[in-house]
Amino acid sequence: MSRDSNKARLFTRRTILIGGVKVGLLSLLSARLYYLQILQNERLRTLAEDNRINLRLLAPSRGQIFDRTGAPLAINQQNYRVVLLPDQVNKLDDILKKIANYVEVSDESIKRIKNDFKRNGGVNTVMVCDNLTWEQVSAISLHMPKLPGVDIEVGEIRTYPYGGVAAHAVGYVGFFSPEDKKRGNKGLSIPGFRIGKSAIERQYDKALRGKPGDLQLEMNAHGRIVRELTRHEPKSGKDIHLTIDVGLQQFVSNRLKSERSAAAVIMDIHTGAVYALVSHPTFDPNVFTYGIDQKSWDDLSHNKRLPLLNKVLDGVYAPGSTFKLVTAMAGLDSGLCNPKEKIYCTGHLDVGNHRFHCWKRGGHGPVNLIEAVAGSCDVYFYEMGKRIGIDRLHAMAKRLGLAQKTGIDFPHERTGLVPSRAWKMATRGASWNLGETLLSSIGQGYVLTTPLQLAVAAARISNGGFAVKPHMFIPSGKQPVFKSLGFDRQHLKVLVEALTASVNSSKGTAYGARTENEDFAMAGKTGTAQVRRISSSERAGGVRSNDSLPWKERDHALFVGFAPIKKPRYVASVIVEHGGSGARVAAPIVRDILVACQKRNPAGT
Repeated sequence: MSRDSNKARLFTRRTILIGGVKVGLLSLLSARLYYLQILQNERLRTLAEDNRINLRLLAPSRGQIFDRTGAPLAINQQNYRVVLLPDQVNKLDDILKKIANYVEVSDESIKRIKNDFKRNGGVNTVMVCDNLTWEQVSAISLHMPKLPGVDIEVGEIRTYPYGGVAAHAVGYVGFFSPEDKKRGNKGLSIPGFRIGKSAIERQYDKALRGKPGDLQLEMNAHGRIVRELTRHEPKSGKDIHLTIDVGLQQFVSNRLKSERSAAAVIMDIHTGAVYALVSHPTFDPNVFTYGIDQKSWDDLSHNKRLPLLNKVLDGVYAPGSTFKLVTAMAGLDSGLCNPKEKIYCTGHLDVGNHRFHCWKRGGHGPVNLIEAVAGSCDVYFYEMGKRIGIDRLHAMAKRLGLAQKTGIDFPHERTGLVPSRAWKMATRGASWNLGETLLSSIGQGYVLTTPLQLAVAAARISNGGFAVKPHMFIPSGKQPVFKSLGFDRQHLKVLVEALTASVNSSKGTAYGARTENEDFAMAGKTGTAQVRRISSSERAGGVRSNDSLPWKERDHALFVGFAPIKKPRYVASVIVEHGGSGARVAAPIVRDILVACQKRNPAGT
């Protein structure tokens, strides 16, 4: 009886112990289930959805660019491309080798693809290559079962119908790069996504890009698409209409083709609309769209004639005698120049131990302002420079738009330089001297300008003295209103008369470039800018002609002019690098392009 009682008590204790353990384990399990299902519900639901749902960005259609007449300058065309679905690719190197059997995959592309894989975290597709032919699309589609993670997508690619004709005006697009990221640009993780790299494409990139859409796809355990859950369509970028007249642009481009290196710009003197902007030699922007190879890039970037440089905005040159319109205006405005006063030119002016020569060896004799501008007498403007002083010259140059950015809607332009006493002390740590003033007064020495700046200066003189600024994008609504620069109208009239005589007077330096049709007659100023120093011994024995010099040592040829004389509307500025005489080389180009511009009449006057 006692033994049975002990067995019962032992059995009861074991039962209680086992039951307690079971209850404890059940309590722990219940607590864990409560933690997972109640407390961690939202977090685990999110993780589950992430594993089941794939979010992809949808590329917006880039806004197109048109000229003022509606002619397409930058458009989008249908484009087939090979992409990889990261979550379905096990061995990237192996799949790339297989793809290479059907399309070319360069080492540079492989490097980019691997970087893209790392950056997007397997969420978005990664582009292998685009611009596929239909034969390539067919071959890949046929072998798709053997290419896991490979797909063909239909997208858009940027195309420039006029190629190099408008390259420096419109610009080009390219792949988002680390350099772009450093500059603060933001890209999108979308296959084939490109951003504006230069000119208008870069200036208005945000407006042209549009906004991406997105697509939510339900995926199965094997990474295959089950169904589309949600779709938000992308918003296309805005189309842009430029002031450029592509017909005029083509004419100017063809007119410069015979030169080794040159630039030209045509602008409305009242509105600032740029009708043509050409830098020669040029390049084909389409090669950047598809991804330029290293050899082609080296050929462009190392070309001594700088085809990638927009010489209209970023080329800075000594303006030579075209700067004399600034000196003349400074003399008139300061009251130190009487336009009727005659100054005698003997062919040189001595200042201390230095002799400053006129381009005309025997001198011009006695000349007034109009005669000095027409004949481009250096001695007359040396004398004006002495009277005016460098600081007044600097101030007038700034009023006319030099030594500063013009404000054109481009991502970059050079400021040029018109020196002052303060500038030399700050940059050179030296005092200014009179000889430097004389050189500056004829557009030599430290003075540097861009072709666009010279066009702006001539426009401000010919439009009645208003501070016109150039632009490329056609603004909506009212035309811009520009403030008056406060010039005396009589002074402007005298200077316009002098610039008219420069072309249409028999003693004018550009007389040979005049047009016989008075309705299209132009006014303007020649410029021949030295790029080498002429020694006293060479001058004594006779200055060597440009034709006898190596190309790099020849003078730059410049001309800036406006037309028609009776009612000015258009201004044109041309630089022919190492072209020699401004009168013989640059002036005829300006005549031809201004006549063409007046015939097309983009201003509609």
